[in-house]
Amino acid sequence: MAEAITRRRALRIMAAGAGLPLVLNATQAFSHPEPVIWRGQALGAPTTLILNYPDSDQARGLVRQVVAEVDRLEDIFSLYRPSSALCELNRAGALAFPPQELVDLLTVCQSVWEATGGLFDPTVQPLWKLYADHFSRSGANPSGPDRSALESARTLVGFQHVSFNAHRIALSQRGMGLTLNGIAQGHITDRIVALLRAGGVESSLVDMGEVRAIGAKPDGTPWKVGISENQSDTDINHSVLVTNKAVATSSSNGLHFDQARHWGHIISPQGVPTVQRYGRMTVIAPDATRADALSTAFTLMETAAISNVLARHPDIEADWASSGHAK
Repeated sequence: MAEAITRRRALRIMAAGAGLPLVLNATQAFSHPEPVIWRGQALGAPTTLILNYPDSDQARGLVRQVVAEVDRLEDIFSLYRPSSALCELNRAGALAFPPQELVDLLTVCQSVWEATGGLFDPTVQPLWKLYADHFSRSGANPSGPDRSALESARTLVGFQHVSFNAHRIALSQRGMGLTLNGIAQGHITDRIVALLRAGGVESSLVDMGEVRAIGAKPDGTPWKVGISENQSDTDINHSVLVTNKAVATSSSNGLHFDQARHWGHIISPQGVPTVQRYGRMTVIAPDATRADALSTAFTLMETAAISNVLARHPDIEADWASSGHAK
């Protein structure tokens, strides 16, 4: 049977005056000033949001705004809320007068789909569901779904079969479906950064599963983001320095469909779960939306293909771990 799918998030916003390094996948201890802490649901998971900010009243106001914005965006992008715009699109195959945020994100999806030769493809949802359903059954064949079911699901995949504009989004075939799990979290991070900037925050490190820096640290030096060699590690053995940039990390080690851990959750449009050539894939970009999407796509790509994409986008960097060693 499949692994239990659990999603835990710690949304941490370290703002003006904190001057603290962020350690991914580890508990962050905060000192002075006393942080404002909120616990609830966000991004489909139990969540803790921590805002370290000199003015506690302003911090509480910003926390309320962040929570409301995340909730609003989940109503658009979430696969875990049946009433979301995305779920309605997947059920009906079309959506009239879609939220502008959904149209904007699909525009970015198309750009990344083209840049990666189609390997970043939000229409892989039927394939993802096929593997999840297969391995959720008792006594499932460890070799995966049968060939006919796989071929049938493959016919439903291809971002070229999605049409969209401000008035309508349509999927060309019955049974198609979109997942934005490889990009929406980065997009939500960018929206929260915009909200904080509008609230007067000039120096902050925002961690909403994907990380984005607002400016530099208060002392003018870059923010330091710690990274584990493998996503499941708690030891930090690599780091990147960022100012006004985002950092996103993907790994097929994060979730497997099967208990034997042979079938990773990142699936190519051809229907093949990730070959585990990377312990983790990290992308540094000016925005978290593209960093999130490219870290997903690069997990599916050979190093030469990754280098070709980076050569065309000099504002983006990649850093990966392979066989226990960082690039």
